[in-house]
Amino acid sequence: MKLSSYLKKYGPRLAAVVIAAALIVGLASSAADGSAGLLSNAAGAIGAPVQRAATAMVGWLESLYGYLYEYDTLVAENEELRSALAELQADSRDYDEVAAENERLRELLNLSEKHSDFVYESAKIVAWDAGNYSSAFTISKGMDSGIEAGDSVITEYGALVGQVSEVGDTWATVRTVVDVGMGVGVLVGSGGYAGVLTGEYSLMQSGLTRVAYLTSGSQIFDGDEVLTSGSGGAFPAGLLIGTVTAVMTEAGGQSTYGVVEPAADFDTLSQVFVIKDFDITE
Repeated sequence: MKLSSYLKKYGPRLAAVVIAAALIVGLASSAADGSAGLLSNAAGAIGAPVQRAATAMVGWLESLYGYLYEYDTLVAENEELRSALAELQADSRDYDEVAAENERLRELLNLSEKHSDFVYESAKIVAWDAGNYSSAFTISKGMDSGIEAGDSVITEYGALVGQVSEVGDTWATVRTVVDVGMGVGVLVGSGGYAGVLTGEYSLMQSGLTRVAYLTSGSQIFDGDEVLTSGSGGAFPAGLLIGTVTAVMTEAGGQSTYGVVEPAADFDTLSQVFVIKDFDITE
């Protein structure tokens, strides 16, 4: 048993015993006629140190109780401060989430003004595919919210994240733009050269993809933006996919392709917007 717990439990009894002993010794040292006899003198000689010890013990116990009381008070205060700090941290997280949500909605409003034909459905990312052979995630909305396979998925900034590949009643799987199964008609650079965005396994592992099958005579450069062409009607035209970070050749230098870094930051992505409907223009 700890000393503090022992004193709290048995301290009052110990103090009572010490005080009682002091009283008994004091009474024994008093003579009825006021004169000190042999017994009284002996008791006085013995009792004086005991009384001093008793007084010192009582003082020590009082100071110890004071310390224990102060300690308990500090412990309680510490717990209150910890609780208050936890509440402040929770409020801060809530504030950050609300601020981020407001920023997303403001950006989405700007996008809606540019694309008034888009019909959106907001959804949270609930899980990422843990496999090494695909780049996909699950969102919190599905058929019950009007989402269908093939729908485009974007950020609040209008950057293409991917495409719905599978849908359930209350969930859907989204294949990202770097997935090996992705294929998107695109336009590259200021010249608007047509090509196809296709995933490649080695690039996917680094969060990159590529644009290939460029039309004859195409000239692409580092820094060129890659946009959806809208060809085929699967994706709205003009959505930003990413930026060319390297221009490579293959087939003995007979063909050129560009390595593309997506505009969407998958590492920080938590909420996406599904385009359920849009005006098809080719």
